[in-house]
Amino acid sequence: MPSELKFTNTHEWVRHEGDGIFTVGITDHAQSLLGDMVFVDLPEIDAATEAGEDCAVAESVKAASDIYAPLSGFVIAINEDLENSPELVNSDPYGDGWLFQLKVEDDGEFADLLDADSYSDLVDEDSD
Repeated sequence: MPSELKFTNTHEWVRHEGDGIFTVGITDHAQSLLGDMVFVDLPEIDAATEAGEDCAVAESVKAASDIYAPLSGFVIAINEDLENSPELVNSDPYGDGWLFQLKVEDDGEFADLLDADSYSDLVDEDSD
């Protein structure tokens, strides 16, 4: 689990790219629970997000799962590669399987997210 990332208790990860831009994806734990991805419904470019609200859907052979915005802001990019290759979320969740990027005015919400150790503890508790 990359230590430079922050995490949510709903299993999204967030990477600060600088200049108020954040990349969002789902964690390796989340993709392994969901199974093989068959479709990812991403938000529209310029869509406003509110932290904690659902903004995308990951569909796997097992289930469809909402993806929640970890931060309030605006969608500035989506991973268009997922349209034809949703399995990237499974094979490289912290790299090529990223979902979307947000432009955030106030990055204070980022500081409130879980660090890697706290997220790891959360996953361990879930599997008990």
